[in-house]
Amino acid sequence: MLPESPPLQNSPRKSKAFVAVNCAALTETLLESELFGHEKGAFTGALVQKKGRLEIADGGTLFLDEIGEMSQLLQAKLLRVLQEREYERVGGTRTLKVDIRLITATNRDLEEAIRQGTFRRDLYYRLNVVSISMPALRERREDIPLLASYFVQKYSDRCNRRVTGISTEARARLTNYDWPGNVRELENAIERAIVLGTTEMILLEDLPEAALETAAPASGGVAKYHETVTEAKKQLILKAVEQAGGNYTEAAKLLGVHPNYLHRLIRNMNLRPELKK
Repeated sequence: MLPESPPLQNSPRKSKAFVAVNCAALTETLLESELFGHEKGAFTGALVQKKGRLEIADGGTLFLDEIGEMSQLLQAKLLRVLQEREYERVGGTRTLKVDIRLITATNRDLEEAIRQGTFRRDLYYRLNVVSISMPALRERREDIPLLASYFVQKYSDRCNRRVTGISTEARARLTNYDWPGNVRELENAIERAIVLGTTEMILLEDLPEAALETAAPASGGVAKYHETVTEAKKQLILKAVEQAGGNYTEAAKLLGVHPNYLHRLIRNMNLRPELKK
């Protein structure tokens, strides 16, 4: 939502401050101090005066992420800023003027929140001058492989691990999963796979359990291929554990994989009951 916002690329604010705040990451008290600042002695621990994000963003842009999580008290204070372009620091009496462009984002249905009484109708209409709706990730599945590849590059560089890509099985499962947490959940899944994985490819077994519980659709031939590969993996693991006398570390050596990876394979392929026979 972009209240009173000219096209961003032509805005004189584009070279000014851009300040972001995640409303879901802070308690009401902390968020109030973060946004509006506070005076020295305003509360226990307020040893010095602190500028708020509104003051820092003056002349530029303030981005409030997850605004649907903001309390009713802070919604009222924000509404005053939008209407009057003024506010006071926490514990202060001096009125400060502010000139900002405000951008907000949320993954909640704010109209439903209004009906439930958790979001102010007047603030909603004040914010909703220009609204951009981003469909859920499950509604744009064609974006999932591209995003996943981007996150592979990002986190392989960050973790200093050589990961060249995603296996066909894992890619199909990623695409078929509904991702209730949208892009953030996908990013977390890829980061986790890179941190915990031991090969140069992200494999099906590296994915979170929620994604593994979703069966990927496939044609008869492809499904038969995947079933055959999975069954071959199971037999290799069972044989290695048997030869190692039940010692998973030795079995991992026989298979040429890290013991942690073998444990994950056994768990994800539900092999423990068979290994106990």
